[in-house]
Amino acid sequence: MTVIDTLRDLLGDAVSTDAAVLAPLTADKSGHDSRSAPLALVTARSIDDVQATLRIATEHGVGVVTRGAGTGLAGGSIASAGQIVLSTLAMNHILEVSVADELAVVEPGILNGDLNAALASHGLWFTPDPASRAISTVGGNIATNAGGLLCAKYGVTRESVLALKVVLADGRLLSIGHRSVKGVTGLDLTALMIGSEGTLGVIVEATVRLRPLPTGPVATIGAWFGDVVTAAAACAAITAAGIRPAALELMDAASLTAIDAYLGESLSDRGNTFLLLQADGAASADEAAVALEIIRRGGGEAELTSDPVEGERLFAIRRAFHPALEAQGTVLIEDVAVPRSALPQIFAEIARIGDRYDISIPTVAHAGDGNLHPNFVYEPEADGSVPGVIWTAAGELFAAALRLGGTLTGEHGVGLLKRNWLRDELGDDQFDIQRQIKAVFDPLGVLNPGKVF
Repeated sequence: MTVIDTLRDLLGDAVSTDAAVLAPLTADKSGHDSRSAPLALVTARSIDDVQATLRIATEHGVGVVTRGAGTGLAGGSIASAGQIVLSTLAMNHILEVSVADELAVVEPGILNGDLNAALASHGLWFTPDPASRAISTVGGNIATNAGGLLCAKYGVTRESVLALKVVLADGRLLSIGHRSVKGVTGLDLTALMIGSEGTLGVIVEATVRLRPLPTGPVATIGAWFGDVVTAAAACAAITAAGIRPAALELMDAASLTAIDAYLGESLSDRGNTFLLLQADGAASADEAAVALEIIRRGGGEAELTSDPVEGERLFAIRRAFHPALEAQGTVLIEDVAVPRSALPQIFAEIARIGDRYDISIPTVAHAGDGNLHPNFVYEPEADGSVPGVIWTAAGELFAAALRLGGTLTGEHGVGLLKRNWLRDELGDDQFDIQRQIKAVFDPLGVLNPGKVF
């Protein structure tokens, strides 16, 4: 029997080979497309379905690409010819909410936004806050160690995961981690799985840490600067002062120009760089006052509000960033991080690279943790691929981030798009050790082949 016959024999209508169903699985939100349809889509409805799929794939030597909502930005869930796509979207239930222990047990396919909507009645929330939270799955958040606007204060996904159930390449089910807040028995395999991008196992259940919903006043600052390097210096000064705002976002001149065109506004008349800060909790007023003084001392023109409507108006500027760029053309959304003190230098490097290659690189930064998203706006080649000059410029950006003590990716992952630069950051010895770890979990290379390593 073929692998498809065996899958259908065991899983029935969970298996699809329909061309229209398979076609979207060759791409994700990264803009990359393998243009090579996979063998089949398996829509898993249970842990048993996942185990059966992986056992069959291992027996037949067929690669498996695990996929949630397909919102990834590094090509990590893209499938190609000869591979099985294993979707966990139908595994989307909340299995338990414990208010006393401030945790939830969930299946991987539940959307981040749907989980938080259900938790609100308990006065709790799951704090990872990627921009895609309304459409991305918790399993995908864990697989990429997603971050977002709020992680400078509330942490990335790793800080919100207590335990996992993971199916290994040969179909074995592994339970790792703890329900307890503390637990140091053995090696921390839970942390190893978080951010592994489906290369070590398939996450089928997660016990996640919850926090009480923030209460009390919220203070929001919108500030304008004459240049992004000066604004970045102000951001570095804010964090150096010990302030941990819930959000600290920075957008450069190219970003504001795009947003003006998209919204029909004239925001850039006030300055060519926009800084957004929001402080919450009991100390929000004091933190905002200190930040406001730092901003003004650093040359910024700022407004402070505690009015929710006005705060939302300022946040709407930030939220318009990605739609505004998509309206301009095809966008490669990149993701590097540097020490917060190096924000001025990396923005200067981005400007230099844009000038050198005569390309637009509008950039937004989660300035509270040094994570930047330079966006390369380009016209695709005739075959739809990214022009070589864009990859050359991106390579210089990655090198600059590493030179400043940073990293290739703060939250999107490596996937397909950054694997060529992975050894540059890790070095030969660490790169080889990581590949050896991959081989322990997946000796036949069944899991997400061609990604990361």
